[in-house]
Amino acid sequence: MTAYGSFPGARPRRLRTTPAMRRMVAETRLHPADLILPAFVREGIHEPVPISAMPGVVQHTRDTLRKAAVEALEAGVAGIMLFGVPEDAKKDGAGTAGTDPDGILQVAIRDVKAEVGDELVIMSDLCLDEYTDHGHCGVLDADGRVDNDATLERYAEMAQVQADAGVHVVGPSGMMDGQVGVTRDALDQTGHEDVAILAYTAKYSSAFYGPFREAVGSSLKGDRKTYQQDPANLRESLRELALDLEEGADMVMVKPAGPYLDVLAKVAESVDVPVAAYQISGEYAMVEAAAEKGWIDRDKAIAETLLGIKRAGASMILTYWATEVAQGLGAVR
Repeated sequence: MTAYGSFPGARPRRLRTTPAMRRMVAETRLHPADLILPAFVREGIHEPVPISAMPGVVQHTRDTLRKAAVEALEAGVAGIMLFGVPEDAKKDGAGTAGTDPDGILQVAIRDVKAEVGDELVIMSDLCLDEYTDHGHCGVLDADGRVDNDATLERYAEMAQVQADAGVHVVGPSGMMDGQVGVTRDALDQTGHEDVAILAYTAKYSSAFYGPFREAVGSSLKGDRKTYQQDPANLRESLRELALDLEEGADMVMVKPAGPYLDVLAKVAESVDVPVAAYQISGEYAMVEAAAEKGWIDRDKAIAETLLGIKRAGASMILTYWATEVAQGLGAVR
């Protein structure tokens, strides 16, 4: 007689015997509403421009962006995060195209809002890096360093024009100290109390951003290590988290996702607000490149990376595969 709970009485493999059994006892499930599609819209183009380091992803025209938003909505995706790519001639040291009511991002917000209304959550990147001629996320001081407090003034202006354009959620992503509080005040003082803030709480200075530089036409000189987080640090993320929540964040984010699942899990354990994770360009590019070489099964690898992010605690995942994956999930529901 074998004691209850020990081998051979305890055989966990019984719950792995068939696909139906595994599906029934699965602890983690992906749903289209877990997914958010990041999308780039570029000023002054008439055809979508492929991003060479991100096969299948493009810089959209205004027309193709509207179509992409509708496609995401029809697939059941929860939201779309918009990034504007201005003409190079419009970049300057202060990133003024980012606060121009007729700048490309504000125009894109209005376009998507006119197309899908409130049926798809429209999110916008609140940062200056796409609009500055030096490529940093803020304005520079006389010594060439990012000036935190002067940058906050610019973020307040960005929040207002994005909200005026009809965005549902702003995503302050520059990792400036105090950015969430300043954004909240700017929104509230201009009658946009209902616009939510998705705080880029733990945004690491990562090697995996490489393809994103091409996607937004970055003019970056140097690096962002003085304001994005050091990959060596975890407790620092929890300090950032406490500050963002105190300043009024409605949702928080960890970025990148895959290399920082431990951080994501800690954040998810610590809060009672929704937690997002951004599966960034380099994560996407690695899977696509390995699949193109025939080294991995592309679809299974995509599903596994997303399951891992959700299992770690993400309630929302920003991923360039959002629409494709949502369409596949819809087919098996």
